[in-house]
Amino acid sequence: MKNLFNLLKKGSKSSLIAAIVNFILGSLKFVAYIFTGNVAMFAEMMHSFGDAANQLFVWVGSAVSRKEPNEKFPFGYGRLVNIVCLFAVIIVAILAYETVLEGIHHIQHPSNGDQNFNHFLINAGVLLIGIVMESYVLYKAGKEVLEEAHLPTTGLHPFTTSYANMNKAKPATKLVFLEDTVATSGGVVALIAIIISKMTGFGQIEGIVSVIIGLMMFYVVARVFLENAAGAIGVSDDEMEVRASKIILENQYISDIKRLIVLKEGVDLHLEAIVETLHHDYNLRQLSEIKKDLANRLLQEPHVVDVNIEFMEADATQDWIDGKGSSIYNPYDNKGV
Repeated sequence: MKNLFNLLKKGSKSSLIAAIVNFILGSLKFVAYIFTGNVAMFAEMMHSFGDAANQLFVWVGSAVSRKEPNEKFPFGYGRLVNIVCLFAVIIVAILAYETVLEGIHHIQHPSNGDQNFNHFLINAGVLLIGIVMESYVLYKAGKEVLEEAHLPTTGLHPFTTSYANMNKAKPATKLVFLEDTVATSGGVVALIAIIISKMTGFGQIEGIVSVIIGLMMFYVVARVFLENAAGAIGVSDDEMEVRASKIILENQYISDIKRLIVLKEGVDLHLEAIVETLHHDYNLRQLSEIKKDLANRLLQEPHVVDVNIEFMEADATQDWIDGKGSSIYNPYDNKGV
């Protein structure tokens, strides 16, 4: 039990906070929906419960993915977080479908918009609480995005620059950040909808908002699914390949890179390179020192956990040009190297 507790402490903190907050908000919205029957509140309730379930799964999955490699799984459990995120977005997709369906039904059969004033206060109050709490979770998730991108986290940066650097975040952090972006903006739109409905009697606005929230949820599904499907299969990190190539070619003893692959395993990066030395007459000790120096520098890069470097004789072809392999050389045609 102690080992399990220690393992869970390694899980994504933003996921755990988001799961707790969304469960509380989902319960509040459920009570509000029972009393008022407001369809925009129904959409928000579905979204909150869906996010709570997803983020709980993601928290557990992100923790288990940090288990140390063993004999059976020599590369560790990194891809587990991608699989968990894939499972999580299935739940979001189902809830998004139900939300859109309910919204369409309400557009076709709207209320008269003349809701009881007490019901209006309940809906508005719950949505305001939701916006404040979701904004807090969004801020925490945005801060975690910037921490993982090694950027400043002060001031309004978690609400601004975090979006430009979202791709540098871990899968679990990115999922929480996207879901809470939709949750916060959805709460604002739902609040505007019930105010318009109350003031104008335009009941269809609640159904329209429900459809909008559902479509935003589908956007999260599409983006998270595609990225985590690639991660579960095994995807290269192009940005780290460019950074690693610069580090390798800065070494005075290296003339070219024949092959360079940076493979993602969850948040961990495994680097494999075949390089050409400047001269042919280096002895084994010299090559060992070159390899050690390169490995030490590359292991200082974020999330790089292991480095495998091999040497080969230089040829007349420059294979690595402008930060990437040239079209002349296809590493997958040279499996015997």
